Amino acid sequence: MVNITHKSSTLRKAMATATVKTSSEATIQAIRQRKVPKGDIFEFSRAAALFAVKKTSDVIPDCHPLPVEYTAITYQIEDLSVIISVEVHTIYKTGVEVEAMHGASVAALVMYDMLKPIDKNVEIHNIRLLEKKGGKSGNKKYSTETLKAAVVVCSDSIYNGENEDTSGKIIVQKLQELELGNIDYLVVPDEVKEIQQALSTYKNDGINLVIFTGGTGISPRDITPDALLPMIDRPMPGIMETARAYGQERIKTSMLSRGIAGFSGDTFVLTFPGSEKGATEYMQSLFPQVLHVFEVKKGKRHE
Repeated sequence: MVNITHKSSTLRKAMATATVKTSSEATIQAIRQRKVPKGDIFEFSRAAALFAVKKTSDVIPDCHPLPVEYTAITYQIEDLSVIISVEVHTIYKTGVEVEAMHGASVAALVMYDMLKPIDKNVEIHNIRLLEKKGGKSGNKKYSTETLKAAVVVCSDSIYNGENEDTSGKIIVQKLQELELGNIDYLVVPDEVKEIQQALSTYKNDGINLVIFTGGTGISPRDITPDALLPMIDRPMPGIMETARAYGQERIKTSMLSRGIAGFSGDTFVLTFPGSEKGATEYMQSLFPQVLHVFEVKKGKRHE
């Protein structure tokens, strides 16, 4: 199976269809009048589709077991065909398109089985995904070409050349993947004055986003949040609550991070852990959705 442990649970939807084509108007009339000898094909196929959606991971090897929050099966008769539609919702880390297609295909097979005694020429056509929403395919594309960003590494040992930076470089890489250009990179010691000076300089330079990495823990030299908090005039606690919750699903000690987030003037400030793993998880948990702050700040309404 594909590793999905880095993903977050979000609302995901999918709709699939399948077409059962009969060969005569008599078959369609039997369907409409509920006179198919084996029973009501709509109710039998609906029940089978529900079972199929729930059991998809049992028969499709690479599908993850997931909670099915909602399933709807509907039918439409067009000429000599019955079109089956299956809609599935979940709140999980991966999508439900295969579940929807599996439900539609099993519903079509049940119809085929029930109709073959009265119509030897029944055919199943066009099992296909109609639409999917949520997850990566549902990610809104945020405009980043005008945004200017900076990454500040707060670490005595890295500043003194004793250790190599990994967290700052991974943040820069992830921002570049989001198509942010001209990303400034700076290393400062764990000193209040230097940390505050870095933010003041970037504010004066009109930098939109500054991510500080390192110094968010509880050791005596972890002072990044303490240095920056007086400069944050519009705190946004929900951002770091999200990042910590994401991290705590993977390692319990992430609750010890004291990171903060908010605006300092027009500059958006984030504080990340100083480890490569921690910085990676914070990027995964917050981006690209956190970039919506720039649209909202300009007065654009939430979608």
